[in-house]
Amino acid sequence: MSQPESNTRQENTPAQAPTPAPVSFYEKHKVIYAKRVRGFFDNWRIALVLFTQIIFYVTPWLQWNDRQAVLLHLVERKFYIFGVVFWPQDVIYLTALLIVSAYALFLVTAIAGRLFCGYACPQTVYTQIFMWIENWIEGERNARLKRDKGPRDAAWWRVKASKHLLWLVFSLWTGFTLVCYFTPVSELMISVRTGNLGGWEIFWIFFYGGFTYLMAGFMREQVCKHMCPYARFQSVMFDPDTLIISYDAERGEQRGARKKGVDAKAAGLGDCVDCGLCVQVCPTGIDIRNGLQYECIGCAACVDICDQVMDKVGLPRGLVRYSTETAMAKHLSSKEIVSHIIRPRIILYTAILVLITGLAAWFLAHRIPLKVDIIRDRSVLAREADDGRIENVYMLQIMNTEEQGHRYRVTVDGMPGAEIDGENEVDVPAAALHGFNTVVRVPPDAGKSGANPIHFEIVSTSNPDIRVREKASFLLP
Repeated sequence: MSQPESNTRQENTPAQAPTPAPVSFYEKHKVIYAKRVRGFFDNWRIALVLFTQIIFYVTPWLQWNDRQAVLLHLVERKFYIFGVVFWPQDVIYLTALLIVSAYALFLVTAIAGRLFCGYACPQTVYTQIFMWIENWIEGERNARLKRDKGPRDAAWWRVKASKHLLWLVFSLWTGFTLVCYFTPVSELMISVRTGNLGGWEIFWIFFYGGFTYLMAGFMREQVCKHMCPYARFQSVMFDPDTLIISYDAERGEQRGARKKGVDAKAAGLGDCVDCGLCVQVCPTGIDIRNGLQYECIGCAACVDICDQVMDKVGLPRGLVRYSTETAMAKHLSSKEIVSHIIRPRIILYTAILVLITGLAAWFLAHRIPLKVDIIRDRSVLAREADDGRIENVYMLQIMNTEEQGHRYRVTVDGMPGAEIDGENEVDVPAAALHGFNTVVRVPPDAGKSGANPIHFEIVSTSNPDIRVREKASFLLP
């Protein structure tokens, strides 16, 4: 009796639930071995990389009026941009520049998606340069894959060390060039030769150079996918009429390989031969055939390689191309796509961009190269002079923002008999600030007791158009 009861109890015991498999919230990083591709869009990318880097690396060495043409001199608190000198008081122009840059980015994104990311973004540019060095040292994609799967022998270490050495030299030169924009390059070169670099200069050379080495050499697509905020909010700026890299699924599916001479349509196949080259050339490792993804930087490498494959198999180009969601759905022609670009948001962005750019350019062209600050001496409110007149003392700060010296005449009005006691002309060197005290005297009955408004007028003796009129107050006892 006891044995059957034992069997019965075992049969009625519920089975244990299987242990759930652990779930990772983090994607495992996979090294991307991007295949080099040549084509129309790659040529444009090469041209823009060379254009932007020539500007960056050459500009600090240009000279203008016996000085560095572009110098953001933080110590002197002056920004030299060729023939224009900006002072801290000109921060409004920096504000205008930032607004123009923002709206230009909005406009380009609304029209052509992440065009900036694919061709001019510093992360893309430096990654491209590092990949050129990598291809030169290690070879193309298949050679790199084979080497990394092989033994870590002396040849492997020699190749890797050569690549990283060139990366480090390029990165440090990039950091040095950045510092040249803030410290005169002539002074910086002397400091390097004599080993007398300042602490901040050493910090920024290695800081910027180190981040160039890290971002372009190791992180690459991880910056675009996980660190760049633009990848996250780009969807807000896209609409169905925005040009994006698009895969024509209607034409390409059903994808699959086919033998030469086989009728693909009869076999139920589309134009996509499923070669996978579009994935191999993608710098972020995505498959464009899965549709628009936030990782896509719009570099069009997949367009170049797909066009080459279509040429080889004798099919029309454009299976992967720049197009819009509306064009893909409605089979619009190129002219119809262009006509859809002009839409309300594009008109708004363009109008704001033109307005702000025009206003900033007008104010910059009509900027008076003279700034004046007047402070009344508060230690002595008012005092009586020997001739019975009442005098106030003022501190004048005259800023000559031009790169040529000026002689200025200072006059005062606003109260009967008001005049400056002593010398009323002052020389101010080019791009310099000159401060001095001046005394203003008025008859005792020239105004009411207390504060009375007066005006200082400072005018260049060589150019009457350079003049500034500033208000001040005169105290009578």
